[in-house]
Amino acid sequence: MSAPADLAPFGIAVGHAADADGATGLTVVRGADGPLRGSAAVVGRATGTRELGVLASTHLTGRIDAVLLTGGSAYGLDAAAGVMRWMEERGRGFPVGPGVVPIVPAAVIFDLAPLGRFDARPTPEMAYAACDVASPSWPAEGSVGVGTGATVGKGAGPERAMKGGFGCAMVTAGAGEERVSVAALAVVNAFGDVRDGGGAIIAGAREGGGGFVDTAALLAGSPGGVGHFEDVAGRSTTLAVVAVSAPLERVELHQIARGASAALYRRITPVGTSFDGDVVFALCPWDDHSARRARGPSPRVGVPPQLHDTGPEDSGSHPSSADSVHSARSTRLALVALEALASRALEQAIERAVRTARGRDGVPGLADARGGDR
Repeated sequence: MSAPADLAPFGIAVGHAADADGATGLTVVRGADGPLRGSAAVVGRATGTRELGVLASTHLTGRIDAVLLTGGSAYGLDAAAGVMRWMEERGRGFPVGPGVVPIVPAAVIFDLAPLGRFDARPTPEMAYAACDVASPSWPAEGSVGVGTGATVGKGAGPERAMKGGFGCAMVTAGAGEERVSVAALAVVNAFGDVRDGGGAIIAGAREGGGGFVDTAALLAGSPGGVGHFEDVAGRSTTLAVVAVSAPLERVELHQIARGASAALYRRITPVGTSFDGDVVFALCPWDDHSARRARGPSPRVGVPPQLHDTGPEDSGSHPSSADSVHSARSTRLALVALEALASRALEQAIERAVRTARGRDGVPGLADARGGDR
């Protein structure tokens, strides 16, 4: 399971910052040179977020400048101020007359326990530093950035958990002008167990004598009878970013985020519980609508032209009803194909997040024995 070369085709740069002693950190996914288009799908029911409303297809801004994935639970949301300061100093943000307002959605994981210190939280200074070091190069994985204090498999209590982390993957389909890629970045701090592509648990709640508890089976067999769940309630989350190399509209990106969330259900069991704050962001390169209209309609890499929102200026001849039906069908099929690519990439990123994670403070990680897996 190897890591690709870089994230340049997606228009993004990724930077980590961490408080290693405190076992917390953050990861910034920002536009490499400018804004991005984005959306999100909320899967869990214990979320901690900031500015998710700007990702709605009806929101005024229509663009974002960065996404912040942070530890520290709700305390970590304060770190977004560092991203905003970094952006404002460079004139990057939504223009508002005399200045700009950077648009920075954020989501948190709970890493205040069991590792590190409860009073250790990501800071605006850390977020500023992460923006500074952010690069399109393939980012470090494992117990880094927002994955520094992540754990998985909490169904048998925090003392039986394993180390979670941050993982990345990329998948590509097509060739030439039809080539399209999807990259996935994920921090896995799940209540449930993590499984490989064959369905076997590879990281999760551990049995006392070796092996895994299988949290989903435990829940099914003892509903309401497992008292230690109250020890981990509200302390679990998987956050993901899927980035598409082709420009899309926000409505389409929302579908990509929804489709990619299938990966969580395949690789983490259980997932999306009342204890989890899972969110999947979907991003793509920004393409200015006015510039697009000025140069006229053109096919978009890997995506049929029908996926492109057109205005009156783009209108030419009126297609027949048969052509319209064919175009609509092609559009749906292309979008479903992108959803499948995003889900596949996210599955691999989730697995890499635990395979590359080193243990600490008595919580073992899969990378302990072999020194990582890149």
